[in-house]
Amino acid sequence: MSMDRRSLLKGLAVAGAGAAVGGGTVQAAETEKRPAPPEDALGMLYDATRCIGCRACVTACKQANNLEYNLADPPPDLSADTKNIIKLYEDPETDERSFMKAQCMHCLDPACASACMIGALQKREHGIVTWDGDRCIGCRYCQVACPYTIPKFEWDTPTPKIVKCELCLHIIKRGGQPGCCQACPKQAVIFGTYADLLEDARTRIAERPERYWGPDGTPKIYGEHDGGGTQVLYLAGVDFAKLGLPDLGERPPALLGRTIQHSVYKGFVAPVALYALLGVAIWRGRRSGSGKEDE
Repeated sequence: MSMDRRSLLKGLAVAGAGAAVGGGTVQAAETEKRPAPPEDALGMLYDATRCIGCRACVTACKQANNLEYNLADPPPDLSADTKNIIKLYEDPETDERSFMKAQCMHCLDPACASACMIGALQKREHGIVTWDGDRCIGCRYCQVACPYTIPKFEWDTPTPKIVKCELCLHIIKRGGQPGCCQACPKQAVIFGTYADLLEDARTRIAERPERYWGPDGTPKIYGEHDGGGTQVLYLAGVDFAKLGLPDLGERPPALLGRTIQHSVYKGFVAPVALYALLGVAIWRGRRSGSGKEDE
């Protein structure tokens, strides 16, 4: 499940060296620019004005990812066995209501990957943010770092995983589409290349601007610029904040994480030193217990 000691030390050493060569300074982190999407970037477009709240996407996601589900007791939120969820926002005073689909946003500059010092979470094929159990040490920094509170931890197993939407990459590799997109009867959520989805969203706004919400009266595509950009895009008829999508500005949250890491860890010197001290303590404890001067 986790890396052995030699692999971990090697990974930390490489990360430290890379940070040192790159400068490892706060100034370097502060001057970073928003990353461009990969050329082969894939994603999803969710149009809340088309969603009828049937939750077919939730069931399809569970089936596609072999997760436990009970049709009679739909899950209330994302969890270790729920990668995709439909929520309802409603205001009884104004009769304003909208459904909201929550899953990993697959950020262009993911804060979860930036916070993971071992590289268990990374943007890999098609810009999809995936988790590698062979690298994970269970620190759960990714959970703290994600501004959308997406990654979940399996608490009820001795070999826990970090669980999040990976865009059904195993199905994409076979030429298919994510389970949720296949199941939606209203095409409220669609799958495609990032470029095509962005163009589709702009076309919908151009054809029916009165249908969609924007902070200054101009309809907005959430994720086009928010938080540095995401490969999962949103359209809605109500304020995105009411649907649980935070106002992040255009600066990637991951940038702040890297700034803090560069300030505190100074190129990962502190974690490497701490791990070395722990290794020495373990070695001395074993030598003392055996009563031998092992090499």
